[in-house]
Amino acid sequence: MLDLRFLQDKQILVLGAGLSGMSCAKFLANNQLNFDLNDSRANAVDRERFINEFPRAGLVLGKWDTELIAKADIILVSPGIDTSISEIENNVSPACEMFGDVELYYRLKQTPTIAITGSNGKSTVVSLVAHIGNALGVNTQLAGNIGVPPLDLIEQEIDFIALELSSFQLETLASMNAVSATLLNLCDDHLDRHKTMANYRNIKQRIYQQTQTAVVNRDDEASAYDGDNKTLSFGTSAPNDGAFGLSEVEGKTYLMFGSEALISTDELPVTGKHNAVNCLAALALGFAANWPLDKMVQALTSFEGLAHRCQRVMTTDSKHWINDSKATNVGATIAAIEGLANDEHKLILIAGGQGKGADFSPLTEVLNKHIDNIIVFGEDKSLLAAVVPQSIALTDVASLDEAVSVANNMTETGDTILFSPACASFDMFKNYVERGNAFTQLAQEVSQCKA
Repeated sequence: MLDLRFLQDKQILVLGAGLSGMSCAKFLANNQLNFDLNDSRANAVDRERFINEFPRAGLVLGKWDTELIAKADIILVSPGIDTSISEIENNVSPACEMFGDVELYYRLKQTPTIAITGSNGKSTVVSLVAHIGNALGVNTQLAGNIGVPPLDLIEQEIDFIALELSSFQLETLASMNAVSATLLNLCDDHLDRHKTMANYRNIKQRIYQQTQTAVVNRDDEASAYDGDNKTLSFGTSAPNDGAFGLSEVEGKTYLMFGSEALISTDELPVTGKHNAVNCLAALALGFAANWPLDKMVQALTSFEGLAHRCQRVMTTDSKHWINDSKATNVGATIAAIEGLANDEHKLILIAGGQGKGADFSPLTEVLNKHIDNIIVFGEDKSLLAAVVPQSIALTDVASLDEAVSVANNMTETGDTILFSPACASFDMFKNYVERGNAFTQLAQEVSQCKA
């Protein structure tokens, strides 16, 4: 039975009518709690449908309602909303509590949780964790920034939540008590909102304050943890006893636990060194939850990977077209390049979009080492072009359609065309999914694939 007393007889305002906001609305309505919903977008929801579904709720669209904000006792804020804007920050009462749907879930219910955050790889790792758990017979549900909003699961009896957390969700999270949690890595991202890397890291590190075991990445200084909780590490180096890593065994690279060889990277269904590290992270998180290591390793082999994350496009031209549209920041693109690099064939990169204030300069070194040609497009293509070494052929195009055509003309059998934008999609597409689907269709068209 949920203890809802802290919500009763309160002025509750839901800010944002996206996935998490509507999840909050449904939860409140199902528990006979009164609330108002406010979204600055005029067409955020169908007004008539909302009124029919939530007849007791107030609805204001098209602006931030400063009066509703000022009188609220509790504000349930969607993660995409910047609460530092004047209409919100200047009108929130000092006595008002402001938090998100994930925090509300954990104030009400402490389901065993494995939590993942980071700039890159978190969707892959959290999906691996859920896949492994379910393969072991542990009812594990994906939630948070991927899967479903946690409140949608609150009435279900599940064994574990595999929870992906963005920095925006961590800003308002304080009540989670995860079994294990990790900050996978950190790179220049979301600085349009978080302003500095130090602030961004501090927000991400909040995950370690809410877990029993901190799982840290030895290869990323930002992942380090110096608190009192138990720690477990993973990384690309050969591991010490009780840690996870990679080692060469008889000419092959193996995932290792201490001196124990677990599985060859050749046997993994996901390619690239970065994905081997993602598998290590998932194993470490599950190991901290007392899941049996041998069965977890076996479960890895049946994982199918994520759409739009280094996903092979099925074409008939014997070229390797890779859809990595989910790479919306520099670190993700660097990981993809390093994971796919080879000395036998050309590697062409297509990148561009909205840079979100990111510093593209870390790309220079990896481009110089691994990329033969780069094609840039989108709103911040000039910023990307500025960091490309002079030794690399650079082509500036007006659209993704043109980029794919140019890439096709400059490649031959065995070459790889990597679409890894290092940018958000919103200058030209609704989201990275629509962008990735467009790339897939274009690649199939130029290769005359009928599938």
